[in-house]
Order: sequence, then C-alpha cells, then structure tokens
Amino acid sequence: MSSNDRVRVRGLSIFRPIIYGNTAVALTQKERDALPSPDHTHRWTVAVRSAASVPGSDQVGGADDLSYFIKRVTFKLHDTYPTPTRNIDKPPFEVTETGWGEFEIIIRITFITEAAEKTMTLLHHLKLHPWTVTGEPEIPPLEVALKAGPVHSWQYDEIVFNDPFQNFLNLLTQHPPTPLPKVKKKPVPFHLANPGSFEESKGGTPEFWTGMIAEEAERLEEARKKVITEQERLRAELIEKEQEYEKLKKQVAEGAGAAA
Repeated sequence: MSSNDRVRVRGLSIFRPIIYGNTAVALTQKERDALPSPDHTHRWTVAVRSAASVPGSDQVGGADDLSYFIKRVTFKLHDTYPTPTRNIDKPPFEVTETGWGEFEIIIRITFITEAAEKTMTLLHHLKLHPWTVTGEPEIPPLEVALKAGPVHSWQYDEIVFNDPFQNFLNLLTQHPPTPLPKVKKKPVPFHLANPGSFEESKGGTPEFWTGMIAEEAERLEEARKKVITEQERLRAELIEKEQEYEKLKKQVAEGAGAAA
C-alpha cells in the first residue's frame, strides 16, 4: 500500500444503497408442534442487504455482495433469545429465528478497516403481523395468515462515505451497486396495498425502484393535506364551542343580574 492510498479525497462523497428489515411467515400447527417452544407462531429473517433485488427472485434485495465494504453486522435480539447478540461476519448478513412477539432489533454495521469509518447503528421493529389502517398490528387467524403469505417490513437507506481514503474509494468504484429498476415490476404485498383487508388477496414481494421517492412524496403530500383538513375542521369546531361558551356565560351573567 502506497502512502497515497491513505490520503483522503477531500470534497468527495460516495454512497451505497442498502435495505434493512425483516420478512416473517406464519408457521403451520405441525411446524409449531415440532419446535422446542410450541408457542412460537412465526419464522422470521432480519437482514441487511443491497437495495436491488435479483430478477425473478422472491427475496427482497440482495443482488450485491456487501462484504467488500461491510466487515460485520451485529443483530441484538430480545434478551429472551439464546445468545441475543448475533455477530454475522460474512454474507448473507441475516439472522433467522422463530418467535411469537414483535420487538426492537438493534443493528450495528461494522465497516472494513480500509473504510476508517465508525460503526453505524440502525433500529428496526420486527414485524410479524399485517398493518392496519390505524398502524397497529392485526393478528389474523392461522389459516388466514398462512394463505395470505409473508409479511414484509423493509427500510431503504444510503450509506454515505465523505472524504474517503483513496484505497477505499478505489475499492468502492470497483464494485458499483446494481441499479434499481426504473419500473416497478412486482406486485405490492397484501398488507401494504390493503391495510386491514389482508383476507382478500395474496400479494407479492416488495421491490425497491427509482420511482419510490416520487411515490413517497405523493403519500406525504396526501397526508399533509389530510392533516390540514383536520386542523381546519377542529379549528372551526373550537370556534363554535367558544362562541357557545361565551353565549352561555352571558346568559348566566344576565340571570345572576336579574336575580339580584
């Protein structure tokens, strides 16, 4: 390694897209009975992967091997699990377990030595059950959950490396990430498309694509408009109540004056 390799390239930023989250599937009664803990209802996998998916695969993300810049991913599970801290030192950076409850998982990404970057910490809420319109989990009957298919909960993120060392920059440029598709090809999972209506149809596997930013912006704008509408309704209701209060207060004062 030359001395130039340990020189930072100032003013330059380079990023790598990743996703983190989990997929969960309901267990059949036979599968539950075969487990050491028969009260476990789901098998789930929590993972850190590249954002792009392998064409034709049912797996979310994972088209690229991230080990060229990630040394280790540590998953901190609930303390009730044997060895709750799981260190994964080679791809795939994932942990598969069974369980019955949802909880917060701490994810720590340790980068290779050449990156000279601090450990990155992420937080993921393990999702086993479908979303509802209120955002609360809904636990469907076993036969419905088995028919509906996997529940997905994934978050897109971009790891940004500012002023990278030259040797690390060289390593990153030698491994360009697989581009995200420009057109969404996979159907939306049932619990994302129809919150609260998971009985109706079986959905597909989520896929990250370039238009997702515009989609998210549209959803945020729609939510903003709903908030404004609700604020106006509540303001009008408050004004009406205040006017009613003033009217009643005036009537009480007039009644008190008449009694005197």
